[in-house]
Amino acid sequence: MKTLSETWFADGYIDFELKKYTLLAYLQEIHRYFNENKLYPQLADIIFHYNNLAAFRENKKYLQEQFPKKLTGMQLEKLQVLFEQMVEDDELMQELEEIINYATQEIRNTISNGTEIYEFVEDKLVIFPVGLIPLDSQEGYFFLSEGARSDTRVYQYRLSFFEKHDEKYRSIRTEYIASWSRNLVNTYENIKAELIRLKTGMPNPAVYSIETELKFPVDETLLPVAKRSLVRYITTKAA
Repeated sequence: MKTLSETWFADGYIDFELKKYTLLAYLQEIHRYFNENKLYPQLADIIFHYNNLAAFRENKKYLQEQFPKKLTGMQLEKLQVLFEQMVEDDELMQELEEIINYATQEIRNTISNGTEIYEFVEDKLVIFPVGLIPLDSQEGYFFLSEGARSDTRVYQYRLSFFEKHDEKYRSIRTEYIASWSRNLVNTYENIKAELIRLKTGMPNPAVYSIETELKFPVDETLLPVAKRSLVRYITTKAA
């Protein structure tokens, strides 16, 4: 996959036409993945670049707060120098603003295409508990079944909180456990019982099933959307 550096819009020779074709080549490949119904990591990547452009447009301090893990000190220093040049040099500022304005619109359109796929997949997910759910549902398992296949993927999950700009967010960590063949005998309840027998560390886990009729790529689309949907489902039920 073609990639863009965090500072692609300001790397090397700052020329609108050059940056335009660099961006369009990158977005063309993103669209190719979207056409194959593959969302991740492409959607997250272009959202990062969109926010990065917006951050640079604001100032270096905001950029540093927004992306402390993505940008190194050297990259931040480079952006600070470029930002200062942009303020001092009217011609450079105009060229950078033209690049940023164009890129922002093109990336926004691509994000819109990706979110349409995301929302379509999200709408096709059915989530329900398997058996009784304990009071503490921050850790447990979920089953993912797609299309008409009898195979059920089993994942262990753990929810946690993190803070960003004085706001609290939930994140989810998952680990693939195994794949079970589901049938009249081997039901969700039986799979749950087998998990409890094999993994004694969680004698009373929260277990959810996530089903979809779609036959989309699992790792690139179904699993990421399912994880985010499960976080929202659990959060809503706990409220």
